[in-house]
Amino acid sequence: MSAKRTSLKDIAQEAGVSTALVSYVLNGKEKESRVGPEIAAKIRAIAIALNYQPNHVAKSLRSGKTQTIGLIIADISNPFFANIARIVEDEAKRNGYTVIIGSSDENADKSRDLLNVLINRQVDGFIIVSAEDSAEQVQLLKEKNIPFVLLDRYFPDMQTDFVSTDHYRAAYDGASHLITNGYRRIGMIAYKSAMFHMQERIRGYQDALKDGGLPFQKGYLKKIRFTHIEQEAKVAIDELTKTDKPVDALIFATYGLAINGLIYLNEQKLNVPDDVAIVSFGQAEAFDLYYCPITYLKQPIDLLGQTSVSLLVKKLKESPKEPAQILMNAELVARNSSKPKLIRQI
Repeated sequence: MSAKRTSLKDIAQEAGVSTALVSYVLNGKEKESRVGPEIAAKIRAIAIALNYQPNHVAKSLRSGKTQTIGLIIADISNPFFANIARIVEDEAKRNGYTVIIGSSDENADKSRDLLNVLINRQVDGFIIVSAEDSAEQVQLLKEKNIPFVLLDRYFPDMQTDFVSTDHYRAAYDGASHLITNGYRRIGMIAYKSAMFHMQERIRGYQDALKDGGLPFQKGYLKKIRFTHIEQEAKVAIDELTKTDKPVDALIFATYGLAINGLIYLNEQKLNVPDDVAIVSFGQAEAFDLYYCPITYLKQPIDLLGQTSVSLLVKKLKESPKEPAQILMNAELVARNSSKPKLIRQI
């Protein structure tokens, strides 16, 4: 037979006070109810001694709140999203919320299924890294008045709360860095995607070339499918390096593209940076472990995750009318993979 669960009544009898008084104290409302500090301390000590466990189900039925947040990320295997999930989880816990995490794997159908499951679980709100073709899902959340904050990716034509890296500026800085270091045939490998953040990265790359006095070469921009990264990355690199005018530098638009690309560059015996310089989005230990440390665009993971939680908590508590839309700058971390050409040639 299982032990009887300790109730508020048990604590009240032990303390010699009313059940209501115990409820006020254990819900942090003793000041509002003018409970003296000594009585409050006594009630808490008894609750600990009797191993009191709050009945969250009953509490959520009374308040209509479950103190849970649904976090939908794009790809849990990507260190960027894995790290940001940890930050969101820690920050949510600090604010009294539990996080339920799901990965859409960049698939709109899977994203829709996750949303439906979490809505049925009655989460209080969502933090979402949007997948391709998921705009209508976001619109539906708006229509249902379900609180949410978009993280890392947003829809420019839709009025929503979002926290994101300035993807345009990051790509612009990466390409400008290569131009400054003497590279003139700069290619980019990106995803074949209509998502705004990917289009912004491409636009930043193109504008940096233009402002640096270099013509944009259509053949130097390769777009590959997320579902066919490995094989299409190989084809893209072959087309960029096995030609009369091979690229002397490459920008990878995501960490996943960079890892697949670097593996294939090794297979082809192409040296970084002597044959081709590298700049990549995303940060991970793999970039430090590579024989030539990789230059990368460091997104402010801690700030992105913490801010997304604080915005959502504010929405849950205050319901602000105007959406908060925050862009943050990425930091270019320059390493040997993109060091100046002139220094290498001396």
